[in-house]
Amino acid sequence: MRQLVLASMLGGMLALGACAASQPPTSHLRFFPATAAPAHAKVTIDDVPVGSLKLVAERGVGVPPGKHRVTIEADGYLPWDQDVDAGAGGLLLKIDVLMVKTPE
Repeated sequence: MRQLVLASMLGGMLALGACAASQPPTSHLRFFPATAAPAHAKVTIDDVPVGSLKLVAERGVGVPPGKHRVTIEADGYLPWDQDVDAGAGGLLLKIDVLMVKTPE
């Protein structure tokens, strides 16, 4: 009975390892806002909100492989948009952000 339990546990661990190995590696986006960029600006990736520019700049964001649309918006500033290609995954992408104030 003990061998059966150990074999069952080992099989489960191997299955979990196989699942983890089959998932593509994520890429990591790091944002570097210019001093003029407002910290409260909202960051979205592929139309999904991911947080404030300050938070995202501090922690970065993991994205799956492929192309992604990054948008940063704040009141009083023109929207900032950029397409990024995370390739096959496992990359560290540096994104410089320069937001422009809305003309008066």
